[in-house]
Amino acid sequence: MTTMMHDGVEYDPARTEQRILCASCGTVIAPNPANMCVNCIRSDVDITEGIPKQATIHFCRGCERYLQPPNIWVKAELESRELLALCLKKLRGLNKVRLVDAGFIWTEPHSKRVKVKLTIQKEVFAATILQQVFVVEYIVANQHCEECQRVDAQLTWKAVVQVRQKVAHKRTFLWLEQLILKHNAHRDTTNIKEYRDGLDFYYVHRAHAAKMVEFLQAVIPMRLKTSEQLISQDIHSGTKNYKFTYSVELVPICRDDLVCLSPKLARQLSNTNPLVICNRVSNTINFLDPNTLKIAEMRPDVYWQAPFSALCEAKDLVEFYVIDVQLEGPHAGRHALAMVEVCRSNDMSKTFIARSHLGRILNPGDHVLGYDLTHTNFNSDNWEALNNAARLRGTIPDVVLVKKSYPNARKKGKARGWKLKTMAKEEELEYVNRGKSEKSRQEVDYELFLRDIEEDEELRGMINLYKDPKGLATRQPPVVDQNAMEEDEEEPEVDFPEINVDELLEDMEAMHLNDDEEDGEAMQ
Repeated sequence: MTTMMHDGVEYDPARTEQRILCASCGTVIAPNPANMCVNCIRSDVDITEGIPKQATIHFCRGCERYLQPPNIWVKAELESRELLALCLKKLRGLNKVRLVDAGFIWTEPHSKRVKVKLTIQKEVFAATILQQVFVVEYIVANQHCEECQRVDAQLTWKAVVQVRQKVAHKRTFLWLEQLILKHNAHRDTTNIKEYRDGLDFYYVHRAHAAKMVEFLQAVIPMRLKTSEQLISQDIHSGTKNYKFTYSVELVPICRDDLVCLSPKLARQLSNTNPLVICNRVSNTINFLDPNTLKIAEMRPDVYWQAPFSALCEAKDLVEFYVIDVQLEGPHAGRHALAMVEVCRSNDMSKTFIARSHLGRILNPGDHVLGYDLTHTNFNSDNWEALNNAARLRGTIPDVVLVKKSYPNARKKGKARGWKLKTMAKEEELEYVNRGKSEKSRQEVDYELFLRDIEEDEELRGMINLYKDPKGLATRQPPVVDQNAMEEDEEEPEVDFPEINVDELLEDMEAMHLNDDEEDGEAMQ
């Protein structure tokens, strides 16, 4: 701005903004390239032209997923970023404008309507950008996806994984169920059936079944057989429809089992003694020699070349009372070699001397579980060979100790402060009609499994444990009655490995159910 001199007096003219008349309505406006006011531009130019104000999205009520064209079904919650992205992809012509903002307008969850508020910009004239806000309404239409159509048409599976183990207990499947739950390996199954000797996992896609088989191969020793069945065939297009079956057989050796190896296999496995204890089961089998503390690892393919069965299982364990423990010096990790003098808990007239790997944790006065081999006869060729070669020299022990026992740790009826989750399984008809003895045996197996979790910290680290509010409430320290304490002869175990509350997870499903129940009571 220039300053002018007039008769010696400075003159500073004020700047004034120029105004023009709108070419359409005559309103006084600031100059712009269109020479029109905003209202006239909006009335003459609609930048939302070509963008539909109403659209349809398809929703499957079976699996609660939305269809993303052409044939992809995605999981999306109401008013989520995934649902907003899906809605924007449904709008044609949105790529011709600039999207500034997009957001949901609240609607009733059951109204089958989704409203999205959009803010767009577009250059309508030279150096003139127009911004406009409008609402698009989406109608939610129900449509079954292919997986749910198969379920409704009773074509519920295209591939099945049959897991079997030829043993008389469910310990392996109880442990396997917790592993599957922790890694969510069963999320793609359409159904799970429970049989007397195993489980069946059904899948709509073959790739999901193959993924389950890969998971099982990584956690348990097994062998696999595959088969396929032709369902239909189109001779014109040359396409065929098959059903695939994956047969998984688990090694019938479980933890704490007593095993007698053949002399040849014992030499291959670190030259151990033939009589060993199964120490650990993962994707391989670990055997422990209680006489030398050697640990031998066996791969599943080596086992299936010459399969064998266990001499004694966990149900055959006998409780012994520890009289004396003398350490011999050698130790490996948590194991220490010792000579242990024991007797049966129900018969103290006869004592036994056993060489054991439990020297680090056993003390006089403790209880220990083991196998009594004094009056046993096994139907095993390996045992016969060992018996003939070693019984004359007296090298076969009378007692094999396996693990420490805590008989006074859990009183009858005492609730636990933790719990396990279970998979939703459908029991087969013949399994449903099992006798009372079968049901009681399974209850015993489950109780032994829970005790193994309490006693083994390594096993607890492999699975998820959840807080049980009812059990935690009963574990509060009660009022001490001195007279009752004097009458109570049984004292709790001092070194029993208790499960800390810090190791437990919150059961979110139970919390949601409790919240729903409270909301229902409040509405009533």
